[in-house]
Amino acid sequence: MLLTDKTAVVYGAGGSIGGAVARAFAAEGARVHLVGRTLETLEAVASDIKDAEVAVVDALDETAVEEHLARVGDIDVSFNLVSRGDVQGLPITEMPVDDFLRPVLNGTRANFITARAAARRMAERGSGVVLTLNSGSAHGSPMMGGTGPADAATDSLVRNLAMELGPRGVRAVGLWAAGIPETLTVEKLGKVNPDLNEAAIQGILGHLSSLRMTRRNPTLAEITATAVFLASDHAASITGTFVNVTGGMFPG
Repeated sequence: MLLTDKTAVVYGAGGSIGGAVARAFAAEGARVHLVGRTLETLEAVASDIKDAEVAVVDALDETAVEEHLARVGDIDVSFNLVSRGDVQGLPITEMPVDDFLRPVLNGTRANFITARAAARRMAERGSGVVLTLNSGSAHGSPMMGGTGPADAATDSLVRNLAMELGPRGVRAVGLWAAGIPETLTVEKLGKVNPDLNEAAIQGILGHLSSLRMTRRNPTLAEITATAVFLASDHAASITGTFVNVTGGMFPG
């Protein structure tokens, strides 16, 4: 198995992508720590994973993150998948300041705090992987509010982490993943854009698939398989970049 004897901390593990990644990590032999803000959703994921550790931690709270990792001990993989509070569906010229800035501030803060805490420990041992995910909207996506700037900040953070940490044996890698059909439900997207209904979501998925080189949207299984590979020693030479799992919507 690709992650045998590795310890992985997954932030946002109670979400659809976070839960799927955590299960995939565990299936490949990792000892998985499920971290998030809602105990109920974390325990639901933990019920599928033998010996999973669950911790309610706010990734925006640097003290809480540091204290949790002190309890975890050695860490090999840190993956941030926390929600940022994105608001979409309005032109930027009509968007309230707080709605625009929220994903930028929350996303940058959470990724910085969790990456810094993990990377300090990894660098002491000379090995480890810091992973993150965004939609790739930094390349330009209309009606996405602060999502693009938030993605851009994450892209830059990953590349700068990789440059600083590479000589110390630590990798920093990201995934661009957008339009995963299994995760785009009316309930979930309603938190981002309350005007969406099922017909609108299917229209979005159809439009996204038409933009992709592969002419199809990525599956959740493809996302998790890529995450497992990047977290493994088979990807030891990959750092400072984002792997494009969007089907070629954006330049790699």
